[in-house]
Amino acid sequence: MIDLSTDYLGLKLKNPLVPSASPLSRNVDTALRLEDAGAAALVMYSLFEEELRAEDAMTDRFLLHTGLGCSEAEDGFLPDLGELQSGLERYLSHLCQLKQRLEIPVVASLNGVSPSGWVELGCALEQAGADALELNVYHVAADMQAAGEAVEARYIELLTELRRVVNLPIVMKLSPFFSSLPHFVRQLEAAGANGVALFNRFYQPDIDLDQMCMTDQLHLSTPEEALLRIRWIAILHGRIRLTLAATGGAHSEREALKLLLAGADVVHMASCLLRHGPDRLTEMLAAMQHWMEEREYVSVSQMKGSMSQKNLPDPSLVARASYLRVLDSFTTRPGVWS
Repeated sequence: MIDLSTDYLGLKLKNPLVPSASPLSRNVDTALRLEDAGAAALVMYSLFEEELRAEDAMTDRFLLHTGLGCSEAEDGFLPDLGELQSGLERYLSHLCQLKQRLEIPVVASLNGVSPSGWVELGCALEQAGADALELNVYHVAADMQAAGEAVEARYIELLTELRRVVNLPIVMKLSPFFSSLPHFVRQLEAAGANGVALFNRFYQPDIDLDQMCMTDQLHLSTPEEALLRIRWIAILHGRIRLTLAATGGAHSEREALKLLLAGADVVHMASCLLRHGPDRLTEMLAAMQHWMEEREYVSVSQMKGSMSQKNLPDPSLVARASYLRVLDSFTTRPGVWS
C-alpha cells in the first residue's frame, strides 16, 4: 500500500493535495464534499482587512448616525445592532463551523494592510481555532521611491510582529517577483515562518478597447503555470527547513507529481476544483498512486525532492543552461518561413 502522507507546517496530512484559498471554502457542505473526496487539509478564503474596515465605516455611517438630525426618528427606526454580525465575526463563526464539522486541518488565510491589522486579526484567528495561518501578502510594488529592500522589509516586519504574539504555524504566500528569492526565503525562515507557498497569482488588469477603460477579470490558472513553481521549488528543496507549498497550475496528477518530485510538501489546488468539482481530487489521488506503484515508490516522502536541483546529476537543468538549451531546441513548422 502506497503511503501518501506528508508533513505540512508540522501537521501530518494523509496526502499532499490541499484545496487552497477560494470561494469553495465559504460553504460548509462544499468543504465536507472536498474532505470526502480526499482533501488532506483546507485553506479558507482570505479575510481582507480593507473589507472589514469598509464594512465598519458603512455600519457607522448608515446605522449609528442615521437618526441624527431627524426629529421624526422613533426608537424602532434603527435596527437592533445586537443582531448584526461584523465581517470578522462572520469569518470567525465560519471557521468555528468548519473546525466542528471537518476532521482535516483548517488553515485560515489573512490579507492585511496595516501592522495592527495583521496582529489583531491573526490573534483572533488563532483564538477561533485555526490549525495554521497563511499570510497572503498581496502587495504590488509600484512606488518608484521604494527600493527592493523596503519591499522585503515589509514582509519581514509583519512576520516578526505576528510571530511575537501568535503561536500558530505560519506560511507566507509569496509572489515570484523577488530579485533573490532563495535569500529572501531564508530571511523569512530566520524571522519565524514555518513555510512558504509559491506562488501568489497577481490578477492583472486588462483594457477594454471598446469602452476605453481598465477592467478586472478573473482568469483561472492553466497547467503551464506549474512550470514556474517546479523550478523554484526544485531550487529551494533541501536548502531550507521550511515547508514548501506549491500553489498555481496543478490541474491533474501530472502537475502534482512533478511538483512533489521537485520538492513540494503539499500541492494547493483551486482552479481545477472550480472547473471540475471535488471528484477531481479522488481521480488525481488514484492516478498518483497508480503512477507511484508502476515506478515502485512506496511513499510520497521517498519520492519528494528526488528531482530537486540538489539531487540532480546536472544542477544546471533548472538554472541558466536550460535557457540556452530550450532556445536552441526550437524549430519552426515546415512552410512557415519558406
